[in-house]
Amino acid sequence: MKQCFAIRNLMIAGTVSLVSALLAGFPPADQPGFTIRSDVRLVLLDVSVKDRQGGFVSGLTKANFSVFENGRPQPITVFANDDVPVTVGILVDESFSMRTKRDDVLTAAQTFIEESNPSDEIFVLNFNDRVTRGLPEPMLFSDDLQQLRSALHRGTPQGKTALNDAIVAGLKQLEEGKRDKKTLIVISDGGDNASGHTRAEMLDMVGRSAATIYTIGLYDTDDPDRSPGILRELARMSGGEAWFPKDPAEMVPVCRRIAKDIRARYTIGYLPQVENGASPVRHIRVRAMAPGRARLVARTRSSYRYDDVKHQEEK
Repeated sequence: MKQCFAIRNLMIAGTVSLVSALLAGFPPADQPGFTIRSDVRLVLLDVSVKDRQGGFVSGLTKANFSVFENGRPQPITVFANDDVPVTVGILVDESFSMRTKRDDVLTAAQTFIEESNPSDEIFVLNFNDRVTRGLPEPMLFSDDLQQLRSALHRGTPQGKTALNDAIVAGLKQLEEGKRDKKTLIVISDGGDNASGHTRAEMLDMVGRSAATIYTIGLYDTDDPDRSPGILRELARMSGGEAWFPKDPAEMVPVCRRIAKDIRARYTIGYLPQVENGASPVRHIRVRAMAPGRARLVARTRSSYRYDDVKHQEEK
């Protein structure tokens, strides 16, 4: 009798160890008549927890968390709190309006790389009128500081700002990475006056992505191209955080904090329920509580799309 075990990872691509655990007790894949098919949903959330003073909270267990989807509690089936390597994209605005801030931007981005997990796989995209890769072709990622430093300096501050195109390109390149957690760092004034992709198209892709997005907004108060709202929206949607340093020199501690946040995040997973006829957009809330601790703030992405799985031909 032909047997089938189905796996579909929905939010963050499941790790090999997770898939191995799910397959435990099933026949080996090379056994005749056994097929692995991609149908089952697994939602994995990248969660940051801070106390009321803004300090990172470590050492929590699964029992300290509650997950709600569309207001209904969900049993937690996957939990981890390790400092695991991440696939990271650093998107640097190289438009003409950023030229006076460029040295501080590059110093801060390099600090982020130095403070990150040494096994992270990182890439750099420089963007102005168009988006260009910082690493030499055909290299997609690197963990070498010198290569990444060169990638950061490869851009030239000129032209307009294709922010939407940069985020779309960054999300696509993240999917090429081997790490299970995906993160984008976006450094920009938030304006867009050169993209081929619309804001709606870009946000739709963010909503479908597993990536956590951190944004750093740098602009003068009289800058007509500034758009802090979109930077806040990107962080809110994806469970990241938006920063708006008043002075470019403040970017170094911001990047240190982002690196620490990424390394201190929890992974929480659950199996969502099938709801025929319901909206594909599902809203998420995570709550963290621990005895003896004051109010804890858990931050993760606010929603995801649960699209119907079409019938797939067994291979």
